[in-house]
Amino acid sequence: TVACEGGFVHLRCALGLIKVIKANYGRTNRTTCAHWISDVHTSNMHCFQGSSLRIMSTRCNARKRCYVPAMNTVFSDPCAWTYKYLDVHYTVKIHNDSYGELFHVSDWGYIKVITANYGRTDHTTCSTGRSLHQLSNVDCFQETSVHVICDGRKSCSVPAVNSVFSDPCVGTHKYLDYPVCVTPQR
Repeated sequence: TVACEGGFVHLRCALGLIKVIKANYGRTNRTTCAHWISDVHTSNMHCFQGSSLRIMSTRCNARKRCYVPAMNTVFSDPCAWTYKYLDVHYTVKIHNDSYGELFHVSDWGYIKVITANYGRTDHTTCSTGRSLHQLSNVDCFQETSVHVICDGRKSCSVPAVNSVFSDPCVGTHKYLDYPVCVTPQR
């Protein structure tokens, strides 16, 4: 999603929650948001705001929708006299802790798994009813081959259990986390 300076991005998920994976408020090419803009204001193609991902993640992660203005007042000005734009890449995350499975369903495209981890990387995901001891290890990683099962499908269901993935951290309550992209139907 791209928004020209002065506009706003609108991220939304019909199913699941937003997970921002990449963001920049600045300019990396001369053509994006350049219509009716003087060449002098689009010539700096090395304009990066290092805090863009953090700001977008804080405002949008774990929500169904969010609106963020593409303005210096939100991101501060990384390059004066350059007409900027906000470029955001995000995925949809769906967790279903009750059944120990993670589902991705798309009526308008095909699944492409970006990465996959069976373990725990934060204290809050799938934490309901769990003891602090079961949530304390947030360095629990077990890379998986979920992409072999799910890539190219319209829906996918994978049980998040030790018998499928092995146990990367005994005593820790784990979950299956795999951000996806949904590509348009072919």
